[in-house]
Amino acid sequence: MSSISVLHYDAFSQTKGKGNPAGLVLEGERFTDDEMQKIALQVGFNETSFVLPSEVADIRIRYFTPGHEMNLCGHATIATVYALQSKGLLPNTEQYTIETKAGILPIRIYEKDSTTYVTMQQLPAQFKLYEGSVHALAESLGLESAEIDSSLPIMYGSTGIWTLLVPIKKLSSFSKMKPINRDFPTILSEIPTASLHPFCLETIDGSVDMHGRHFSSPYSGTIEDPVTGTASGVMGAYYCKYINGNAIDKPIIVEQGQEIGKDGRVNVNVKKVNGYLGVEISGTAVYVDEFTIQLKE
Repeated sequence: MSSISVLHYDAFSQTKGKGNPAGLVLEGERFTDDEMQKIALQVGFNETSFVLPSEVADIRIRYFTPGHEMNLCGHATIATVYALQSKGLLPNTEQYTIETKAGILPIRIYEKDSTTYVTMQQLPAQFKLYEGSVHALAESLGLESAEIDSSLPIMYGSTGIWTLLVPIKKLSSFSKMKPINRDFPTILSEIPTASLHPFCLETIDGSVDMHGRHFSSPYSGTIEDPVTGTASGVMGAYYCKYINGNAIDKPIIVEQGQEIGKDGRVNVNVKKVNGYLGVEISGTAVYVDEFTIQLKE
């Protein structure tokens, strides 16, 4: 048995116990792929990140859910970079690059109102039309078909990870949602590994733009992701493309997690870049604690 130290940070919040928890393991190069997966399973958070040296960027980050490795994770990136910066483990500059399986991505750190924020650039937004059953989709969320907003398209979206963006008419539907994750791969036949991200324009906090929840692919080994960076990023791109084109180059704020007591905020900025919608997200994080797990050798 070997003891592994895991740092726990909550992303997209300044309050412990809110936002989205992420596990962080330093010196990730010590572990095999199989060991990383076992560590993530024992940690049990939606994502655990492993920091490794990189030959092409400032650092390399790998992301594991309890069920499998992810190409990219927004909240774990924010938490990891925030942690490394606060511990003095990054070069003394505001601009960085990270190597991920989704590509090499720029990172920026800045201070606002005595709070450290991390901005990460995501991949250009991609969209694909959902052509499956709206009735089955609604049922998988525990909703009626009439609660889905038919005036807006149901779209698969990705800025690194595919999720299905489902427009919902009213905020009141969100507290009723009871996802049947095991049914997602059959219903999402075009992209069976996608997660499911319902959203609406009614919000709890009147100062923000959009409200969302995020339900995991059953392959991830989790049910719900409290506050999602990648899904919020592509949701912002959807907002600019299908709802309000004037929001390009303007701040978009997403709230998430309120239904499960994990209130968090994601700041999204969308720009037109070479015919694509480029997406950046930013947020802060808070240190919670450090714990150890025992890894069987």
